[in-house]
Amino acid sequence: MEFIVDSECLNRAIADVNKAVSQKTPFPILSGIKIIANKESVIVIGSNADIIIEKVIPLEMDGINVLEVKEIGSVVLSAKYLSELVRKLPDKIHLTVNEKQIATLKVEEVITTINGFQSEEYPRLPQIDEMKHIKMHSTDLIEMIKQTAFAVSKSEARPVLSGVNMLFKDSKLTCIATNSHRLAWKELTIDSHVSGSFIVPSKSLMELSKLIQNVSGFIDLFVTDSYIVFKTNLTSLYSRLIEGNYPNVSGLFPKNARTIITVNTKQFLKGVDRACLFASEWKNNNVYLEIKKDTKLKITSNSSEIGKIEETQTINKLDGETDLSISLDGSFLLEALKVIKEEEIRISFGGSMRPVLMEPVGNNTSLHLISPVRSY
Repeated sequence: MEFIVDSECLNRAIADVNKAVSQKTPFPILSGIKIIANKESVIVIGSNADIIIEKVIPLEMDGINVLEVKEIGSVVLSAKYLSELVRKLPDKIHLTVNEKQIATLKVEEVITTINGFQSEEYPRLPQIDEMKHIKMHSTDLIEMIKQTAFAVSKSEARPVLSGVNMLFKDSKLTCIATNSHRLAWKELTIDSHVSGSFIVPSKSLMELSKLIQNVSGFIDLFVTDSYIVFKTNLTSLYSRLIEGNYPNVSGLFPKNARTIITVNTKQFLKGVDRACLFASEWKNNNVYLEIKKDTKLKITSNSSEIGKIEETQTINKLDGETDLSISLDGSFLLEALKVIKEEEIRISFGGSMRPVLMEPVGNNTSLHLISPVRSY
């Protein structure tokens, strides 16, 4: 194998796929990065047990020649040493691999050799059916992840809750995330002929959003029995799916609310943020909400050692009962409010021990549900 490549292009590709490589693996070959040279590109792959990231370096980028392939082939090289080395090399890198899988990287007067693994031993990429795919805009996918992934469970006690449920049905994608104490729900109409329910690890989705944050245009999704694949022209991420059945959450959303209020999103977020300063003493970061004098929302929290904070905010609209007092996890409230872009939100209360429903006003494709916490 032999090729000459722009050092910056190779460095970016290695840096991206290296995010999927684990140095703590029982399989030494997975501590390496696979490099494949073919006539039209160089493909760089990093993998662990759950994620595979693939980057393509084409012959040209933005009309500039960045790659020249002299001989096709493949090799697996230590991710640790390859990433450190390439990051410190300037200009164009001349990489060759001999029959003993020893790679030589040459830049001007600098010559480095790295012992490689047999590339045939590297796990093969999961097979995907190119005919069965879902197409959606990259910005829409990033927004779906941003709106839901934060709400997954941080515990592995129930693995299915550590992932985001991606439900494809009737040309719609619904993403659901919950830790059983709070829930985030987001729906989007997409171009899809695929139906099914898949649980994707939140770590995979967060990594994906970083990889494609600067990608414009569409992204293709493919689903196999055990993997979901996100593919752009130059980047692919394969994520292992979480096995199991995701809980049916459709019955959790309250149908009848005792009290419904509409408030300014930014103002409410700032008030909750201030209250969280004094809520950390409590196990559940307790922030108290109370309707005061019919038109005011009182937000309070207290710490026995530090002090107390209390503020009142104007309620833009109120329907139903005016007698309300509830304690919620301030951090859950804050995380949900931060992803809501709309100017106003509608908050529905079913009682002091019933879940609270938050909906952006003018947007019925996004919902947040937060269970109350005990105040003692």
